[in-house]
Amino acid sequence: MTYTQTLEYLFSRLPMYQRVGQVAYKANLTNTIKLMEALGKPQAKLNAIHIAGTNGKGSSSHMLAAVLQQAGYKTGLYTSPHLIDFRERIKINGKLIPKNYVVDFVEKYKPLFETIEPSFFEWSVALAFDYFANEEVDVAIVEVGLGGRLDSTNVITPVTSLITNISYDHVNLLGDTLDKIATEKAGIIKTKVPVTISQYQSETQAVFNNTARSLKAPIVFADKYYRIISAHVNKGIQTVTVLNRSTYESKVYELDLLGAYQQKNLLGVLYTVEVLKQKGFLIEDNMVAEALKQVVLLTGLQGRWQVLTEKPLTIADTGHNEEGIAQVIENLNRYTYKQLHIVFGVVNDKDISKILKLLPTTAHYYFVKANVPRALEANELLKQAQVLKLKGKAFETVEAGWTAAKKAAKKDDFILIGGSTFVVANALEYAP
Repeated sequence: MTYTQTLEYLFSRLPMYQRVGQVAYKANLTNTIKLMEALGKPQAKLNAIHIAGTNGKGSSSHMLAAVLQQAGYKTGLYTSPHLIDFRERIKINGKLIPKNYVVDFVEKYKPLFETIEPSFFEWSVALAFDYFANEEVDVAIVEVGLGGRLDSTNVITPVTSLITNISYDHVNLLGDTLDKIATEKAGIIKTKVPVTISQYQSETQAVFNNTARSLKAPIVFADKYYRIISAHVNKGIQTVTVLNRSTYESKVYELDLLGAYQQKNLLGVLYTVEVLKQKGFLIEDNMVAEALKQVVLLTGLQGRWQVLTEKPLTIADTGHNEEGIAQVIENLNRYTYKQLHIVFGVVNDKDISKILKLLPTTAHYYFVKANVPRALEANELLKQAQVLKLKGKAFETVEAGWTAAKKAAKKDDFILIGGSTFVVANALEYAP
C-alpha cells in the first residue's frame, strides 16, 4: 500500500476519537498492553516524560522537546491530535516519522490489528513507541491523549511527569467535577516518580497531593516555586520575567508562543527542566532560553495563537473548551482593532452554552462546520448563538466562512479562527 492507502485503511478499520467521538474511546489498557507485548515492550526501553492536563499539555510538550533538542538530546515527541498530516503526532528532533515507516509497520502488523481490534489512538501509540525504541531516542516526550489513568500512553514508567491546567472537558468520559477530572489526570503519577503540577488550583490540589503521597512521588506546584513578574508581546515575541521564589532571582525568557496562557505552561516546563537536571540531564540555562525563542522552528508546533496573515491580522487558536476559550478571549483583549470577525465551529458532543456565553457580542460571526463527522452543523450552531445575541451567518465549510470574513474585513480589523482543533486544521490547509 501507499502511505495514503495505508491511512485510508486505518481510518476505515480503526475507530478514531477525533472523527467519531465517544464510540472510539477504550476505557482500559487491555489492547495497548497486548500491542506492547507483541512489539517486544518498546515502552520499557524509553526514557519518557509523561504530560497530562486539560489545556496546555500540547504546548508544554513542545516546549520541553525544544529544550531537550537544544541541549543536544535525540528527542522523540508524541502528541495528538494532528492538524493536517497524521505524522505530526510522531516526531524525532522536530522531523516527522517517515511515511515508509508508517506503511511498513501497518503491513507487518495488519494481522495483529485485525486480531486485537485496537482503536486508532491505541495503534498510533504502539507505532510511536516502536519507532522511538528502534531509533534509540535519548528521551521521549509523551502527551496523554484523553484523561490519564486509562489513556493508552499510561503504559510507560517515566523519569518524571507533568500535569498542566485542569478544567472541564470530556465530562461524559472523565467526570463532571474538577475533582473527578483531576483524579483521572493523576492516574499518570507513578511510584517514586517526581511530578510537577503547572498550576495550583484549590479544587484539585488535594487529589494530586494525596495521590503523590500514597505513591511516595515527589510533587511540586510550579506556580508556588516561580512567579510571573511581567509579560508583554512585541513584534512576534512574548517576553516573560519569572521570579524564583526561593532564590529571589529573576530571569527573562523570550517566547515565540504568544498566548497569555503560555505563561502558566512556562512555569511547569521550567520546573520540569529542574527535575531533569536532578536526574542527570545536562541542560544549561542558556539552552533553555534559546529553545523557548524557537519552539515552532524546532518542533513544528502549530495552532497556538498562530498568525496566519498580517493585514488584516488573522490568528488561529485550538482552544476548544470553556477554559481554553476564556484564555483565547483574554489574549484577544491584549489587541487593538476596529472590527472583530470570528470564524467559529465546534464539535457536536459538547455542551457549548457556556462557551458561547464567553464570546463577545460585538463581533461579526462566521459559523462553520469542520470537515469531520463530529462537527456540529453550522446552522445549528448559528441557532444556539443567536439566543445569546451573537450575530452572523452559517457556512458549510471553514474555507467558505474564512473567505467571507476576508471579504468583509478591513486592513485594521482582526479575524479570529477557532472553537475547535478541526476548524483550525481546516484553516491551516487554506492558509496562504
